[in-house]
Amino acid sequence: MKKNAASRFSHLDAQGRARMVDVTAKPDSSRFAVAEGRLACAPSTVRLLKAHALPKGDVLTVAKIAGIQAAKATSTLIPLCHPLALSSVEIEFSVEADGIAIVASVRTTGKTGVEMEALTAVSVAALTIYDMCKAVDQAMSIAGIRVVEKRKT
Repeated sequence: MKKNAASRFSHLDAQGRARMVDVTAKPDSSRFAVAEGRLACAPSTVRLLKAHALPKGDVLTVAKIAGIQAAKATSTLIPLCHPLALSSVEIEFSVEADGIAIVASVRTTGKTGVEMEALTAVSVAALTIYDMCKAVDQAMSIAGIRVVEKRKT
C-alpha cells in the first residue's frame, strides 16, 4: 500500500499496518450516539412475545441486558476500539405487527465517540431476540443496523 493512501485511514500507520488511534492529546468531551436496527419476524411470533408465551421467557428484558453488556464490552469485540467508561446505555424496543425495532443510546465523557458501542448494543440485542425466538420462527431476519445520531459537546 502506498504511504499516502495509508495515511488517509486513521487505523493504518504509514506502512499500511493496523493500529489503534492515539487519542492521548484529545480533550475529554461529552459523547452521545444513537443506533437503530430491526428484527423482522412472523406476526405469530409477535403475539407470543406480547403474551410472554415464548419458551425461553422474558425476551425483551434479556435482550436489553444483553445489549447493555455488549455496549460495555465493545472494545473486546472490535479489535481497534478504545475501552470506554460508559455513563449510560439505554435500549428501547418498539414491538410492531411484524417485528421489533431496537434503538440504543449511549453516553460517555471521553476522548472518542460511542457509535460503535451503540451499534454493538443494537446488534447483540437483536441477536438475543433471534436466539430466544428461533424455536418458533426460523424465518426471522435482522436488518437496518445503523447510526442515526452522533454528538460531541
